[in-house]
Order: sequence, then structure tokens, then C-alpha cells
Amino acid sequence: MEQHDIDNRAKQLDPENDTYWQSRGEDKRPDDWQEQLNNE
Repeated sequence: MEQHDIDNRAKQLDPENDTYWQSRGEDKRPDDWQEQLNNE
């Protein structure tokens, strides 16, 4: 796995990163992202 792949995966696993939310169908990190995480 190349470094850019590793970085992308890390971003997709970080709920503070817009990439996390984009990989879950959102345009960006929602304003209530912490509440959404708590409800999962």
C-alpha cells in the first residue's frame, strides 16, 4: 500500500475529517457530527 492510500484510509476513519463524512455520503462534516457519532 502506498503512502497516499494509507493517508486516505486514515482520513476515512477520522470523524473530524470531511473525508470521513464524504465516504459516508455527506457533502462535508455536519455541524452536529459529534451527536451523530454518539447515536451510532
